[in-house]
Amino acid sequence: MNLNSVLKAIALSTVVLCTSLQAKTVYVATTAIVEHPALDAVRDGIKEVLNENGYTGDQLKFTYESAQGQPAIAAQIARKMVGDAPDVIVAIATPSAQAAVSASRGIPVVFSAVTDPVGAKLVPRLIQPGGNVTGLSDMVNVRQHLALIKEFIPNLKTVGVPYNPGEANSVAIVNALKEAASEMGITIVESAAPKSSDVMIASKQLIGKVDAIYCPTDNTIISAFEAVVKVGIDAQVPVFAADTGSVERGAVAAVGYDYGDLGRQTGDIVVRILKGEKPGSIDVKMAEGTSLFVNTTMAANMGVAVPADVLKRATQIIK
Repeated sequence: MNLNSVLKAIALSTVVLCTSLQAKTVYVATTAIVEHPALDAVRDGIKEVLNENGYTGDQLKFTYESAQGQPAIAAQIARKMVGDAPDVIVAIATPSAQAAVSASRGIPVVFSAVTDPVGAKLVPRLIQPGGNVTGLSDMVNVRQHLALIKEFIPNLKTVGVPYNPGEANSVAIVNALKEAASEMGITIVESAAPKSSDVMIASKQLIGKVDAIYCPTDNTIISAFEAVVKVGIDAQVPVFAADTGSVERGAVAAVGYDYGDLGRQTGDIVVRILKGEKPGSIDVKMAEGTSLFVNTTMAANMGVAVPADVLKRATQIIK
């Protein structure tokens, strides 16, 4: 073989190698405990960032499965995903994240929309967590939320909180609420709803005991949020939420995160891992950016006036 033939062979091999590298498909397996607008927005934000970083078409296998609100199904999905050996598992919300971490066997896991990652035993610490797990926390500022409710109800004394005591994230929020409320002279009244079918009953049990109802970022409650709204309208008790997506569904107001943006922040972490970084060396990220949403129609329907100062600050007013 002469020199020209050798050079042509080398060039051809280089082209084949580059084409092979470019055509490599990455597999990102995504799961959430339940489908509702906030968690769906996280999923979509993750995929947007992957696409923007060149993971598109044949270069990306992106799957999604919902556990339909059932931790047992979340565990089944996690085991199946591990068997499929993706490059990264993305688990949205605490129950799905717990299932994925338990089943992962060393596969990188990125969690998102998890309130208390350390309390849920997903990571031992937020800084340099070690192991194969990292992600994004959406711990809310409950003091800020209570202050917002107090703007609507200056003589606020009691706030009712329907929640699922089986969700670690919800327990963490309720505990934080109690601590903040006690310092503000407010009493928190709890009402348990272990299943979505219990949400209306749990909400009705608060009537006559509270000045307002606050719905935390609890997947069980948010999946049946319209039931809480109906109770609020019927009893003329204003309903507030921890996520802005619930304002469009009937809450009076909320200071919360844009969950599509949280998905994008999560997607940035996934991309870093796909490019070679180890999950354990990536600090757990705390969600950034909040918005104030107000629903003036629902405020009127629940018998409460929207303060002028709140309207001035509102990022979005829904009528």
